[in-house]
Amino acid sequence: MGISLRALMRTFVPPFLGMIFLLITLAEEPACGQVAFWSSNELPVESTQSYTATADGSQLTREQIKQFLQTAEVIKSKEASKGVTHPSRLTLSDGKITHDASFQSVDVYKPVMKLESGATETNFADSWKYNIAGYEIAELIGLGDMVPVYVERKWQGKAGSLSWWLPVMMDDAERTEKKVEPPNPDAWNKQMYRMRVFDELIYDTDANLTNILIGKDWTLWRIDFTRAFRRSRELHRPSDLAKCDRQLLAKLKALKAEDVLARTKGFLNKDDVQALMARRDKIVTLFEQLAARQGEANVLY
Repeated sequence: MGISLRALMRTFVPPFLGMIFLLITLAEEPACGQVAFWSSNELPVESTQSYTATADGSQLTREQIKQFLQTAEVIKSKEASKGVTHPSRLTLSDGKITHDASFQSVDVYKPVMKLESGATETNFADSWKYNIAGYEIAELIGLGDMVPVYVERKWQGKAGSLSWWLPVMMDDAERTEKKVEPPNPDAWNKQMYRMRVFDELIYDTDANLTNILIGKDWTLWRIDFTRAFRRSRELHRPSDLAKCDRQLLAKLKALKAEDVLARTKGFLNKDDVQALMARRDKIVTLFEQLAARQGEANVLY
């Protein structure tokens, strides 16, 4: 299942180490990592820009990517060699553009589930629908640059989520194993703070380092939410929340349940959204209390 997100405590790095490892990073050749999908030198992510480059150099907006993923013909496929949800790598073409995408069709619901760790979980769910819900919520709170585009698509008679594919250097499990430090620790840490807030909001029980992908410019991407959106109204790991982006906090405060329901219709139900909004309230309160105790400048950035 990958390295637990608790290991993210190691991913926050002191600034003086960043430049020491820059040359190591540049010298590293992309290698096969421990990503739950496939080799880490080509993983499904989205550009931080408004326009995303395709394999042939074309430039597409996010909406154009959605349209391509939903309508382009599947001309080739192969099953990923890794990943408990058995994703597939599909090659799509609309006659002008040819590009790859990741397809997941897992959709499991059990009243009681014994997990790989030996623990049991009630009302267990592992569903492709949560990938799409995760993307839509990321868009609502201004984190669309951190999550790849996910759409609903049918393939070989199965409904599933389909996400855009771009190359990255490695995942965070591989980076941790190789002891490679980011060249700009401050920028890295700020991305990690945003990611932690998002993980608490969606309550992902399977968040791990293989689901954090690292772009060639050290931009971070968060993928795979099939085990998120539990019904708990409490935070999963509140101690992970230390700092928050001011714009993200403002977006969280402005988030409305009716907007979440509208954007995630067919993927989340009313109970799911009510639990999410309760966690939102706790996240906002937590950061307000931290700012009051430690000083706003030490908590918000």
